[in-house]
Amino acid sequence: MDIVMVLPVAFLCSWVCSAVGLPAMFGYILSGIILGPSGTNYLKSLVQLETLGEFGVFFILFAVGLDFSFEKLKKIWKVSVFGTMAMMLIMVLIGVSLGLVFDISPKYSAFVAACLALSSTPLVIKFLDKGEGVSRHREEKDPTETDYGALLLGILIMQDVLLGMLIALLSSFATNSSATEDGTTLAYIVLLAKILGSMVGVLVMCVIASRFLISIFFLHISKLHSKEMMTIGSVALIFSLLKITDVLHVSMELGCFVAGAMIGAHRNELVSDVEKLVHPIRDFFAVFFFASVGLHVFPSFVAYELTVIVWLTFAVIIIKFLASVLVLSCFLPKRMSPMKWIVSAGLAQVSEFSFVLGSRARRLHLINREVYLLILSITSLSLLFAPVLWRLSQWQARRLLDRPRNNGYSSQKGFV
Repeated sequence: MDIVMVLPVAFLCSWVCSAVGLPAMFGYILSGIILGPSGTNYLKSLVQLETLGEFGVFFILFAVGLDFSFEKLKKIWKVSVFGTMAMMLIMVLIGVSLGLVFDISPKYSAFVAACLALSSTPLVIKFLDKGEGVSRHREEKDPTETDYGALLLGILIMQDVLLGMLIALLSSFATNSSATEDGTTLAYIVLLAKILGSMVGVLVMCVIASRFLISIFFLHISKLHSKEMMTIGSVALIFSLLKITDVLHVSMELGCFVAGAMIGAHRNELVSDVEKLVHPIRDFFAVFFFASVGLHVFPSFVAYELTVIVWLTFAVIIIKFLASVLVLSCFLPKRMSPMKWIVSAGLAQVSEFSFVLGSRARRLHLINREVYLLILSITSLSLLFAPVLWRLSQWQARRLLDRPRNNGYSSQKGFV
């Protein structure tokens, strides 16, 4: 029954955050801090709350898949794939270099850098849905807005793919400890090949199912004229893909996104009907997800190491922002150049999934408790600073986009 208190406290905290201009998500996190071990310690069923939180992640990514268009991904696949890998590589190289300066093992520093290189998909989706970024649900909009909205989602999706690979590789430390000690590179190359093969298999299967089965499946359900059956059918599809990807040792989060994309590929009334039914479920479970994030935030540790944490957080944000700007400057055409500021700002925070990676790495004794708490603190502070950087980047991008018009640009004649 202690979990029942999460919703009332989350509502009050999110109300306060909304009143001061912060996303409601921070209110949900604050409720976890208040009710968790670092606050009143009211919650005893932490595992149950974290389990409910996982459902929040699944439905959030399913909703992302519904809204995402593969036609847009075709235009930006080079930036999404190679740009994401370049950003990750830059972060890891910087992390390893700093680790060598401070006499830290490259294995540890590379892992921490990989954790910090990930960005929060749910946070960016909240920005976009609330109109703080791209208004993806409006038909009349600036084409450049669609570009940076799709670009952000494309990069974040690729980061989710890398997340699945990182989780799978971490699991190999437990199952292949002898190989880890011997440092056999071949074992990890084979493991990586298996993961990539599984991902390709899942995507091929989903493309075939989307083209030949999904329409028939939902056509029969719609004939029943039952919202209940449509909801259950949608959730059943999510959990089926989730189970398939789990069995194949692929990221379950990726399976949820693919389930949404299979439906979203049809772009008809079906998508609208499923969105109306699934979005309330997503919002409900998202409360538990962000509250579970708050359980791992320790204000006492943050207060004791506040100066170090703040400087490290700013350093991570600046490095991620500059690395993204550098990579995007190489990949984006000139007409989309102003978009690099908004995209880089959206990627400058640290993903809440670093909590998952950090906890698993701690159980495997890859990192100690202090490093784990440091990752949690930097992640939380970066998420707190994210709205400010996001608004500043939008202002900068709009100013650059308006500059040609102020210099006499005409949509009919060009520059005059």
